[in-house]
Amino acid sequence: MAISKSVKVKAQPRRSILSDETYSMIRAMVFAHEIVPGERVNIDALSLQLGVSQTPIREALARLESEDLIAKEPLKGYRATNLLSKKEFADLFSFRLLIEPYAAEQAALLIDAEGIKKLQNEIASAKDALTLDDEHLIEAITEHDARFHTLIAHYSGNKSLSSAFANTHCHLHLFRLYVATQKHLVEPGDKSNFVQDLFARYYHSDRGQLAIKQHVAIAKAITSRNSEKAKAEMYSHIESSLKRFTPDLQLVHTERKANER
Repeated sequence: MAISKSVKVKAQPRRSILSDETYSMIRAMVFAHEIVPGERVNIDALSLQLGVSQTPIREALARLESEDLIAKEPLKGYRATNLLSKKEFADLFSFRLLIEPYAAEQAALLIDAEGIKKLQNEIASAKDALTLDDEHLIEAITEHDARFHTLIAHYSGNKSLSSAFANTHCHLHLFRLYVATQKHLVEPGDKSNFVQDLFARYYHSDRGQLAIKQHVAIAKAITSRNSEKAKAEMYSHIESSLKRFTPDLQLVHTERKANER
């Protein structure tokens, strides 16, 4: 699930692939915050800007709605979804802590030769990403992160789990919020600072090698069919991501764990 680059939309899509290109252009506008979070989407204006009819615009917005990047409101039309709050991200990572260690455990038991090859190839692509310059590093590592976790969810053999993980759109939201902080679209001290910390310390730490090292450990456990190790490594990986958020977010997680005892 690649994350679209921030681009200015100028070119008119070719008619033969009109729907896909229109979708890609509007998606890029959402990530670039040319369509601001919470802002109403003017279909007429988009139609004029992209030089296409309203039909491919509406088709694209429906696809983006399925990714939780666009919301449709009765009698009001479409709008870009808001950036997620601290609590929403805390809830998201708590959910991931519940399902992804289990997914890794099951993947270690069920993964086939094809799956092992795909996982190994994904690790190789992540190492290649580390050679990129800082401008492209974060996007490349984020895309790898999304593909890696999606692969494991798929090879858990549990369609409900795989679907549930896909529906979180976790890495899309992380990247979108990160772009907002880089473009200074969020005021200092706002809810986005914890995501800024995550990307600065997690993806940039040793040029992203911390994330990759943890992925290598998870992949090694899965491909060696060590289910207990795979489960433990995945839990540690997600929990370490959570710990890199602000103290307020860590407190939410700590209080939740205390209440579970």
